[in-house]
Amino acid sequence: MIETFRTLFAPPRDLILVVAALWIGLALAEKRSERHGVSKDALNNIVFYSLFGYLIGGRILFALGHYSAFADSPLNLFSLNIDLFDSTSGIITVILVGVVYAKRQHLPLWRTLDALTLIFAFLAIGIHLSHLAAGTAFGSPTDLPWGIALWNATRHPTQIYELIASLIIFSLLWIRKIELSPGILFLNFAALTASARLFLEAFRGDSTLVFGGYRLVQVISWVVLASALAFKKSVFQKSKMG
Repeated sequence: MIETFRTLFAPPRDLILVVAALWIGLALAEKRSERHGVSKDALNNIVFYSLFGYLIGGRILFALGHYSAFADSPLNLFSLNIDLFDSTSGIITVILVGVVYAKRQHLPLWRTLDALTLIFAFLAIGIHLSHLAAGTAFGSPTDLPWGIALWNATRHPTQIYELIASLIIFSLLWIRKIELSPGILFLNFAALTASARLFLEAFRGDSTLVFGGYRLVQVISWVVLASALAFKKSVFQKSKMG
């Protein structure tokens, strides 16, 4: 079944899963945007401009870092080759575009992040499905019976672990009906996602190591988790004072 799925959505078709997840996440977020004090139009605009920024920023910043290659073939700027793209630069551009748009439209920070949270949560599902289809974000070798054959070894199905975690996180966010203080929904998502990555990263076989052997993603997850909990405490204290 997994092999059929991987064949059906082999790269670059795996990107369809990410696009579909973004579309579904946006549709679901629209249904609850008003309760966060953010209009549907504002939500759609911030997503559209951020997505545009991701595509343009990721390509242009990649080109600047590989200027000689693009100088010889300027048309590569318009290439559909995803290898000519810097995802990290794209994400940075998304954040910048989102912040600029929100400030220009005078959108409240925490309420806007709450309105975007369901998009983030469902997008994570699509990303993990894409990883499963492409064989990326693969696990370390294992002898466990549920291991999958990938890259000449039987490995932990980390893509499935992370997919299950994302489905659980999305479900917890979706079924929550109690009105929360602004920012708590997003901070809950950040804390849950960081906690899941802290645990599941231990099964990854492609981790980047820093500081003499620590996994980079786990270091980042600790920072995100600590920050989310600290902000939650601050929000709760402000709500009590108010």
